Amino acid sequence: MNTWTNDELTRIGNAEEVEIASLRDDGTPRNPVTVWVVRVGDDLYVRSWRGRAGSWFRHIQQRPEAHIAAGGVARDVTLLDTSADEALNNKVDAAYQSKYGKYGAAYIPPMIAPQARATTRKLVPSA
Repeated sequence: MNTWTNDELTRIGNAEEVEIASLRDDGTPRNPVTVWVVRVGDDLYVRSWRGRAGSWFRHIQQRPEAHIAAGGVARDVTLLDTSADEALNNKVDAAYQSKYGKYGAAYIPPMIAPQARATTRKLVPSA
């Protein structure tokens, strides 16, 4: 499995947002959607603010591959379902609260609510 370079982790992890373009069945990218991204250790995670109803999330259920761009880094990724890992979800919650807490009560509670936690995906760089 491929890994991120330290530079990529830092640049994407420090970026305010990531543009994620899920792929159609024919491999072409859909229009990108802006989502928040957090770093936990040497891994990067995203969640759907709208839970499973989010359009980009519905698309990656069919094909868990996407193209991302953030912090001057552009990579193809696979999105691995990590939602069942309670301890990891707690760390991802803390990362969202730490990084985005400045946006206040309107945004953080939905990102750490059960419906968003159920969509936690690890971004893994493709070959």
